[in-house]
Amino acid sequence: MRATDPGATEPVHVTEPVHVTEPVHVTEPVHVTEPVHVTEPVHVTEPVHVTEPVHVTQTRAAYDTVAADYASLLEGELARSPLDRALLGHFAELVGLDGGGSVVDVGCGPGRITGHLATLGLDVSGVDLSPGMVAEARRRHTHLDFTVGSLAALDLADASVTGVVAWYSIIHTPATLLPEVFAELHRVIRPNGLLLLAFQAGGFTVRHEQAYGHEVTFEAHRHDPDAVTAQLADAGFRVTVRTERVPQDYEKTPQAFLLARRT
Repeated sequence: MRATDPGATEPVHVTEPVHVTEPVHVTEPVHVTEPVHVTEPVHVTEPVHVTEPVHVTQTRAAYDTVAADYASLLEGELARSPLDRALLGHFAELVGLDGGGSVVDVGCGPGRITGHLATLGLDVSGVDLSPGMVAEARRRHTHLDFTVGSLAALDLADASVTGVVAWYSIIHTPATLLPEVFAELHRVIRPNGLLLLAFQAGGFTVRHEQAYGHEVTFEAHRHDPDAVTAQLADAGFRVTVRTERVPQDYEKTPQAFLLARRT
């Protein structure tokens, strides 16, 4: 019985090897007859974060942690600082002489300086990096406007404010990054507008692991007044008043104050 017999009832054995003597060709092209569609949109399920500098993250976390205690401890500080009040008063009077206009307290913390400026008749609002500090400011000064934001990227239009107060607000910014902060402040202040800075002087950096009764991690930069004055000039400011005083009470370094005009 042959292996090709379709009626074979016995197992069929191939006794000879089978050779393919001719190559096998695909004679017709293979076509995809239907287009392939992605029927569902692709969604990014996790938020995309822009990486921020470490000093910004640490500063925000630290002040969120200490916000309530910080606000309580510094609540009456201005009453013990006649020079501070004099400089803030001088700033307020200059704003009035220039015709008034809005003023922003950047790095406002719990709003103690913002509130004081409001009592001097200024149209003032506050901005702070720390949501915890902004919450304290809103609770303590319900009649004023406070928002969360960074002094290096303010949500303000160009030349939209008469003056900016940065009261100890640059102390957590490394000296090498101050030019971009001053450029941003220059952007939002109108021509011939005012900038008042207060900061610890010294030209060195201190790392803190504890503050206001809490374990935190952040750096505080004691800026060199000469270097800050030069950086302000490079950013388009002209310093008109420069004051320094020796440490008092719990302070360990001199305190510096600069008043400048935007050119």
